[in-house]
Amino acid sequence: MLIAIAIESTHMFSSDNTSGWLRALYQSIAGAVTDTQWRHVHHIIRKTGHFTGYGLLGVVWLRSWLLFWRTPMRHRTASVLCRYAFALALSCTMLVATFDELHQSFMADRTGLVSDVLLDTSGAFALMALAVLLYVLRHKQYGQPF
Repeated sequence: MLIAIAIESTHMFSSDNTSGWLRALYQSIAGAVTDTQWRHVHHIIRKTGHFTGYGLLGVVWLRSWLLFWRTPMRHRTASVLCRYAFALALSCTMLVATFDELHQSFMADRTGLVSDVLLDTSGAFALMALAVLLYVLRHKQYGQPF
């Protein structure tokens, strides 16, 4: 996932370079749009990609930290382990997002935005919270302890 983020941070995935092929794909599904409409739709698609991509990265970090700390923290409760892993996963995701935006700020056709770091981190928080909720609900359904 980190390699994909690094590639998407390059000139190849700048707004100017994604507009053409994304517009063709979008119009093949939803029909023709005006240039003004497309600018708005393209912005939403790109920001949704930020939210979703970093959300998935957050879930991967969460799983990684849960597996890593499971044995060393076996003397702790599962909820303590989960909170600890959640905080580490969110921090790691924010760090990656920060470095990604910092990298983009040095490129002529890209912009590094603090708002994108916040969006990325929000995506991670939302998808990680959903993953934890689904995990807890699944274990309650089968009568297993958290």
